[in-house]
Amino acid sequence: MARMASRVNPLLSTIPWRRMKLRTICGGRISRAPSASPAQSPVADTETPKSGTKLLETFSEEFEIGSRKITLETGKIARFANAAVVLSMEETKVLSTVASAKSDGTRDFLPLTVDYQEKQFAQGVIPNTFMRREGAPKERELLCGRLIDRPIRPLFPAGFYHDVQIMASVLSSDGKQDPDLMAANATSAALMLSDIPWGGPIGVIRIGRICGQFIVNPSMDELNLSDLNLVYACTKDKTLMIDVQAREISEKDLEAALRLAHPEAVKYLEPQMRLAAKAGKQKGEYKLSMVSEESYKKIRSLAEAPIEAVFTDPKYGKFERGEALDNITKDVKKTLEEECDEEGLKFLSKTVDNVRKKVVRRRIISEGLRVDGRRLDEVRPLYCEAGNLPVLHGSAIFNRGDTQVLCTVTLGAPGEAQRLDSLVGPPSKRFMLHYSFPPFCINEVGKRVGLNRREVGHGTLAEKALLAVLPPEDSCPYTVRINAEVMASDGSTSMASVCAGSMALMDAGIPLREHVAGLSVGLVSETDPSTGEITDYRILTDILGLEDHLGDMDFKIAGTRSGITSIQLDIKPAGIPLDIICESLEPAHKGRIEILDHMEREINIPRTQDGRNSPRIMTLKYGNDAIRRLIGPLGALKRKIEEETGGRITVDDGSLTIVAKNQSVMDKVLEKIDFIVGREVVKGGVFKGIVTAIKEYGAFVEFNGGQQGLLHVSEISHEPVSRVSDVISLGQVLNVMCIGLDVRGNVNLSLKATLPSQGSKSKTKTIDEPVMPKEQTPKIWETVNNMHKEPKNQSDKPLSTGESLSSVVIRSAAECDEMEKSAGLKKNSKATIPKQRSKSKTIAEPVTPKEQTPKISETVNTMHKEPKNQSDEPLSAGESLSSIVIRSAAECDEVEKSAGLKNNSKAETLIDAKKLKLGMQVTAKVHQVRAHGLVLDLGGGLRGMYRYENDSKRDFKVGEEVRAMCSSFSSKGIPVMSLAQD
Repeated sequence: MARMASRVNPLLSTIPWRRMKLRTICGGRISRAPSASPAQSPVADTETPKSGTKLLETFSEEFEIGSRKITLETGKIARFANAAVVLSMEETKVLSTVASAKSDGTRDFLPLTVDYQEKQFAQGVIPNTFMRREGAPKERELLCGRLIDRPIRPLFPAGFYHDVQIMASVLSSDGKQDPDLMAANATSAALMLSDIPWGGPIGVIRIGRICGQFIVNPSMDELNLSDLNLVYACTKDKTLMIDVQAREISEKDLEAALRLAHPEAVKYLEPQMRLAAKAGKQKGEYKLSMVSEESYKKIRSLAEAPIEAVFTDPKYGKFERGEALDNITKDVKKTLEEECDEEGLKFLSKTVDNVRKKVVRRRIISEGLRVDGRRLDEVRPLYCEAGNLPVLHGSAIFNRGDTQVLCTVTLGAPGEAQRLDSLVGPPSKRFMLHYSFPPFCINEVGKRVGLNRREVGHGTLAEKALLAVLPPEDSCPYTVRINAEVMASDGSTSMASVCAGSMALMDAGIPLREHVAGLSVGLVSETDPSTGEITDYRILTDILGLEDHLGDMDFKIAGTRSGITSIQLDIKPAGIPLDIICESLEPAHKGRIEILDHMEREINIPRTQDGRNSPRIMTLKYGNDAIRRLIGPLGALKRKIEEETGGRITVDDGSLTIVAKNQSVMDKVLEKIDFIVGREVVKGGVFKGIVTAIKEYGAFVEFNGGQQGLLHVSEISHEPVSRVSDVISLGQVLNVMCIGLDVRGNVNLSLKATLPSQGSKSKTKTIDEPVMPKEQTPKIWETVNNMHKEPKNQSDKPLSTGESLSSVVIRSAAECDEMEKSAGLKKNSKATIPKQRSKSKTIAEPVTPKEQTPKISETVNTMHKEPKNQSDEPLSAGESLSSIVIRSAAECDEVEKSAGLKNNSKAETLIDAKKLKLGMQVTAKVHQVRAHGLVLDLGGGLRGMYRYENDSKRDFKVGEEVRAMCSSFSSKGIPVMSLAQD
């Protein structure tokens, strides 16, 4: 072994390894090759590698763009690939490899495959999947693959139909830089090093804007603050691709950003060419599938005239033109078969398509006429309809010519946001647009399998266009999903999805700042064959699918009246001058305004009506103990509530978010939550409770998440109750109302307050849904759920200790004194008025609550609409209970017994407390039917009492009109009435 180690190749010993700064791998460890001693080599500054050492010849280029140092390196890893390049920027490194295979030449297209992958090891994380490994490509990976594919595809030579596969992988990521553009530039460098014929290199740059200042190659933190995300790809003098997401940037500012991006992107080209000169391979011999000039002329002579007849007649539709072209191809094929022209038959389809392309393009440039007869700047006929599917949260149909897209909107809970597992960017997103292109939309047969790159790309483009006008998350807590279903396709379905999606969002009640519309602009040009420069061109507004196929570019631009929100530019030739692209912005703006006018005529503001299927969302705040009780062990109780009600509950950092399909579902969820967790007890609040104990004096009821309250025997029914157990039983579920707190803070409950009055056929509705105090006012998106309007004269303050237990009608003592003086009454009643009455003299009588319609956000006091002269303010802490005199039912009966005055004076129908006098007759309404008499509504908020006489008791109905006469006034100023004789 020693003798073998001493044998050194004399050729290798003369190579200046140290000056090349190479690294070697030996026994799995990286080390420098040792230098030879002066005795062994005449060259002192040389290194002699040890026997068995692997030498890796590496080449690198370093340069700086946008204050960031960038390195291109090749030769160290992936040495068996046709070409491999590692691009580094700070601690982020991306590897791009290229491989190719020579085909048999039977294809008529370029089978280029671009795969981009972000594995979790790049950020030191194990995948959180069952198998703990990456699965199918994610949406971001597909989008990054498209970002690499779009600028490099036009630069392959015509007729190059061999398999090419590009694989880009992120080796490490520090989270500061987005690796997508790094992968695109690394791919360009790898193609330059390979033996594949390609017309590069290209440079790809990103431009941001913060506070009006453009930033080259912004970091992820800077990109979060930027109102512009421009990705620009180009060769030395021509543009290849543009991709923009912006917050309504003007055409002028966008042009300035494009003018800045081009020279910055060109800085990537020189380092790639230097690296290719060092380590690049000689381009290989690949067979190009090209038709001969003789065969081309023969097919052209047979097909040109009939094609021109069909494609210059605007009466032909999309499918009629396609059917006519098939017939022309069959006729030419029949002729070639008779002549046994095998080469012509082989390239027939491609050649006929090329002849059609020249016919259509020549007519557009020479005559300014398009296939369907439109002018160059004319938009196709439009049709808009919003709310065509009323059962859904939002829906809309948009037609532009034969292109038709149906968009639906679904609103969900914040917890339903999509989770993202990308190396950079946000961890989730709450707005999604899913684009679908079924085969029937172009009258074809096919099957749907997995994620489609084209569908993902078009959906993301429309999503970025609408994202700029969405309200902030604070005012829009929903997760929003749009489904864009293409019903018919004849050009630019992605821009039709933007238009339909904008209308569907407004139909769902989402407060967009304004509508977003989009359309596609095309280009038809003539070039000089010798130089490749464009000599003449025409810009087309709102291109057809055929014009997209036969034209030079597909320039999709979406935005509002204020500016552009999204752009995607794809081209077919090897680049287009930037001046032509900037010129295309103006016709796109005019077409966009025309489409916005049609959309705004259909719907221009968000829907505000409360449909029965409009979703409800509410956010409540609870303590940790309450949330723990609600969730239950392993979330079992929470899941049970969701299964029983159909609502969805999300718990996040002390807050509880409830999403329900409609109001009834929301009521069910809140009822169950309040029963488990409870809510603040306020006077008049209705709760559902369970009877836990029965006593002689009443029953104890457990309600509001474990609180105990006393249901006194006098509050069980309107009828006298002798035994409590005859009416209620243990375990019975009751709807009870809080009527107050005693001096010790115990809760007093009433069952009869929730029951209809005796003899009343119009039953009073009890309110079972939860009632939120002000401290827990639900955070509701007003534009969607515009249903929480609090009455101005109501209060939802909790009860203070010692407050009165019944709703009261308040009359001032001054009014009572004046009324008694005018009636000539003497104050000889048994009831005495305390001294505190000089400060606050009030006389009260019970009032039955009116029917209420349940609402989520109603407070306790909203269940009792009192007359204007009533007050429902709670007592202050120091207010004396003697400042008010409350008249009980027994006192009413005693007053009625003592009443006996009659007078036959003239009647008045509308009176108040000051006008009512003894002997005055009025037309009153029965307000309440009691066991021994009636409570009469005398008008103007005034109540009077009538006691049944021996022969006058009969069945009275609530609301029945009777003629009554004021017989007397009680010492408390309450009118005592008797029935007037006709």
